[in-house]
Amino acid sequence: MSVKAMNTWKKLFGQEYEGTLNSMAMVGSIYSLNGRWKEAEELGVQVMETRKRVLGQEHPSTLTSRDNLASTYRNQGRWKEAEELFVQVIETRKRVLGVEHPDTLTSVGNLASTYSSQGRWKEAEELEVQVMETSLSVLGAEHPFTLTSMNNLAFTWKEHGRDVEAIELMKKCVLLRTSILGIDHPHTVSSATALVEWQEEDLVAVTSGVGNWK
Repeated sequence: MSVKAMNTWKKLFGQEYEGTLNSMAMVGSIYSLNGRWKEAEELGVQVMETRKRVLGQEHPSTLTSRDNLASTYRNQGRWKEAEELFVQVIETRKRVLGVEHPDTLTSVGNLASTYSSQGRWKEAEELEVQVMETSLSVLGAEHPFTLTSMNNLAFTWKEHGRDVEAIELMKKCVLLRTSILGIDHPHTVSSATALVEWQEEDLVAVTSGVGNWK
């Protein structure tokens, strides 16, 4: 989605048309991927405010826009703003969609990621355990969302120094991702690479007498 296409949507249908808002959100995502945070934020705010006015504060599309804007804040290290917005979205999604809805779980996972980025491992872990356990019970162990939550919790445990638990959980994640997504899928490769690195670190620690035999 190009800026030219976005402007064409605006000209033909106006800014309040949902297709126009979707195109603006897509261009904003491209800006974020390229580190153009100011432009991404400007579009994110426009989309969010327009959807609030046209669709209402609790509409799923409005909540998605707020969640995306919070992610833009997080990616800039604007932790307080990101956290406040994520919490608002989570509370609204819990009330409107329910605790077990995938969109609610996504927002909880995003807040956990915000905590992890600040080294707030205990708070991140609590949320990630919630997300994984709910995903397991609602979506099943083989659902891609569940596998992502397993991967994220394993990384949090690793950063928190809980190496044994991290390695065991990542083993499960790699096996499931290999079975479901295939050995060459980027997500499988990412998890498998992390697992190999962690196992090598663990072996070096043990053989050098730094770690404990496990």
